Order: sequence, then C-alpha cells, then structure tokens
Amino acid sequence: MRSAYSVETVRAAERELMARLPEGALMQRAAAGLAAACAQVLGRRAGRVYGSRVVLLVGSGDNGGDALFAGARLARRGAGVTAVLLSPDRVHGGGLAALRRAGGRDVSVAAGAPSGGAGGAGGEAARPGPVAGPDEAARLVRAADLVVDGIVGIGGRGGLREGAAPLAELAAASGAAVVAVDLPSGVEADTGEVRGPAVRADLTVTFGTHKPALLVDPARAHAGAVRLVDIGLDPWLPERPELEALQHADVARLLPRPGAESDKYRRGVVGIAAGSARYPGAAVLAVAGALRGGAGAVRYAGPAGRAVLARYPETLVSDGGPRRAGRVQAWVVGPGAGDDAETVAEVLAVADEARVPVLIDADGLRLADRDAVRSRTAPTLLTPHAGEAAALLGVDRAEVEAARLTAARELAERYRATVLLKGTTTLVASPRGDVPVRVNPTGTPWLATAGSGDVLSGLAGSLLAAGLSARDAASVGAYVHGLAGRRAAAGAPAAAHDVAEAVPEVWRDVTAPS
Repeated sequence: MRSAYSVETVRAAERELMARLPEGALMQRAAAGLAAACAQVLGRRAGRVYGSRVVLLVGSGDNGGDALFAGARLARRGAGVTAVLLSPDRVHGGGLAALRRAGGRDVSVAAGAPSGGAGGAGGEAARPGPVAGPDEAARLVRAADLVVDGIVGIGGRGGLREGAAPLAELAAASGAAVVAVDLPSGVEADTGEVRGPAVRADLTVTFGTHKPALLVDPARAHAGAVRLVDIGLDPWLPERPELEALQHADVARLLPRPGAESDKYRRGVVGIAAGSARYPGAAVLAVAGALRGGAGAVRYAGPAGRAVLARYPETLVSDGGPRRAGRVQAWVVGPGAGDDAETVAEVLAVADEARVPVLIDADGLRLADRDAVRSRTAPTLLTPHAGEAAALLGVDRAEVEAARLTAARELAERYRATVLLKGTTTLVASPRGDVPVRVNPTGTPWLATAGSGDVLSGLAGSLLAAGLSARDAASVGAYVHGLAGRRAAAGAPAAAHDVAEAVPEVWRDVTAPS
C-alpha cells in the first residue's frame, strides 16, 4: 500500500531524522536519489549524461538546495549544468558552492542585482553569478536536454510567481525532459489543488514518502511518473497517513473467495433497483457488474426485468418491487432510475428495516431524501461523479474538480456516508474524519463512456453483499473496475459491457500467486 502524508507530518519526521544525522546528510541523500533519476532520464533522452545540457530552475530554500547538489553530481559526470537562480539573495549557499566546484555555472534572472551573498543552509556563502535577462534564460531552457524544477518546495502556496511561470511554461514546451524535485512547483502539497501556473513534469522525484498532491488530481496530472526515494523517514512517520492507495496485494487480500461450505447466501445476494423505461440498459449493466463481482445471486427489482433476463437469465427478477424482492445482503439503487423517486425511497426503507448496506448512484443521488440518507444506521455508499457531487454540495462543478479531496471529505461528513468520488483518480472518503482517504490509481480515460459507472455500482454492490465494509467495497471495486477498463480498452475505445466482461480476467490476475 502506498501512503501519503501532509506537509506538517513530513516536516516533523524530517526534524526527528535530522537531529540524528550529521548536518547536511539528509539533503545529500535526497540529492543522490534525484541525481540518479536525472541520469536515467538523460540516458533515455540524450543517450548519456556526459555532454548533455542540464538547466536547474532554482528557488530559495532546501528544494533549490536539492536541485543544486544533484546538479553538482551531474556536472561531475560531464554534464553541462547551468543553474538559473530565481531568488539569488536566498539561494542555498552550500548547494551553489558545490555546483561551482563541480564545474557548473549559474545566472540570476531576478529583477535587479542581489545586494548580498547567497546564504541558506549549508554554512557557506557564494555570491550569485551574473544577472541574465529573460531572453537569455529562455535560450538556456530551450537548449536543454533536461530541466530540473527546484523552484518551490512542499510549502509553496498559490501557484508560481510571475518570474517563474514563464520559464515553467517554456520548459513544458521545449521538448526537454522536466524533472520536479519532491513536488511540481505551483501545486498545493496537501490538497492536490492547482491555484495558478504550475510546472508540468515528466517525472517527479519525491523524498521519504508520497505527498497527497502526487496522488490526487488536478495536481497529480502535473507530476508525470513518480519515483519515491527512501531517505529514512519511515520510523518517524505515524501509522495512519492522510491518504493511501491500494496495490495488488492489498486488493487480493480483500477480494472475497468462496469456501467449501459456501452457498449463494454466504457468497452474498445483492439487490439491484435500477433502470427505467427510458434507460433499461442501466439495469442490464448494473446486473452485469454485480454478477461479475462475485455475487452469489442478483435480485433485480425494476421495470427492465425482460431486458435483464434476456441478457442474464440467472438473475432473480421480482415483479413486486424492492419490498417483495426477497432476502438480500446489500442494495444498489439509482442507475438509470430517471424520475422514479418512489423506488429509491422504497429501497432505503427496506434496507433500513433489514439493516443492510445501500449503494446510491446516478439518479438515486438526486432522488434520495437527504435526511433519510443521513439518518441511516447501516452503511451507505454514495458514488457521484464531479457534477453529482457538486449538486449534493450546492456548489459549481468546477469547484469540485479543483478541490476533489476537499469535496470528497466534505460529502462524507455532510451525508454521514462513505463517498466514492469518480474521476481519473477516484477518491474514497469515510464519514470518520480520522480514517485515511483512499485514492484509486487504476483508472483510464477510456472509462469515460456511458454505462461504465453502472457496472462499477453493480461490482461494488456485490462486494458490499459479500461482507466488505463500504470503504473496502468502494476501494476494491474501483481498483478492479479501473483495471478492467484498461484491459477492455487496450488503447482503443471500449463499451461498458466490455468492461464488465473483463472483470473475471482482472480478478484472476490480481489474486494469482506472485
């Protein structure tokens, strides 16, 4: 499982570790890992490190120091390294001196010449080099094989400042590989928000642990590939992170497996109340997801029974609505429901009487009585996309998309439910604020197709019926669904039913012995 910690937590762990190490040792560990990653990128891009052209975009503080020390290591291997100093009067003195000793050079692009020598951690002072105009700085970036983003560290807020933004834009357009130090400059480390211009990296080399922005959109899209460099923080990081992302081994442990004594009830029976005269396909796709998700049986209660039976004759269809559907261990309600508020209300009432979990999706999110949702004592799982989440919160969709982590947490707290917020990186938030938000990394843009969410609802509903908690059912369902989307598409368009059909193969891959 991958974990992400807040800036405050990371800094506290760094202080504990630095107190036990010689001065500067922690930065040298980070710089060594950064330089090794940059050398690998140069090997792929330029064929070698020797003779390659590297530009460091250097801000103030330790983030810039990491870039300078890494640049020194690359210069010693024969790269031509130039540091563009954006805050020359606050540059890391020890890092600048190390770069110069290794044969690198530096220029300043700050307005006006600095009045004093460079300082910063490291105990050395080195007067910055000549002031370069914007045209010269732009020329350096355009000619580079590799640009290293050491502008702003994990404490940065509010996007890049005026002097840095044009260079970051040039780097993205130059054709050079862009490597970010710890986090792309300009993104919000703790929330994943991007509130202004920000670096777009091909690779982010992060130290000690992931930061939330590296897992959550929109910031995640700026990070490119992410490489974690171990600098020894683990003993001082708390057991409970802010975010976590499941991996194959975690999902394999959670996926239900039938035992020798299993019958359909022990495996889980899921009730599906979905579809309408206008949207019968939603019922078919939700049932498909439930059957492929391992349910012992699927009971369907809705107006699309004929369409469901034509495709899946093993489905148990009720003509009497949810109340007469029979015994179930979880309900899924809402996909394709249109304006059928009566069925949504009936499912909530039946589920409350039986004290079983309910997954509410699509039209159900609009039709369900919100007080009835909040007052439930059995688990509730809401599965909105950004537009539906915005409606539930009473805000614009753009506000949700800009602050997805905040939106997921607020929804879970407000509705006292587990929330699966769909997107390129799906988030699963618990109504308990002390529980880490889970981030699903397996999605693909090919899943942005009609009916894909219906399949996910059925899949997650079957996992609820099998006994998984709402948080685990949502997380595992999203993980498997994302992989099934990748498998079904394989780089080309795929329909929702293709995604459902790919679930068993993905299930076998995830649970296969390594």
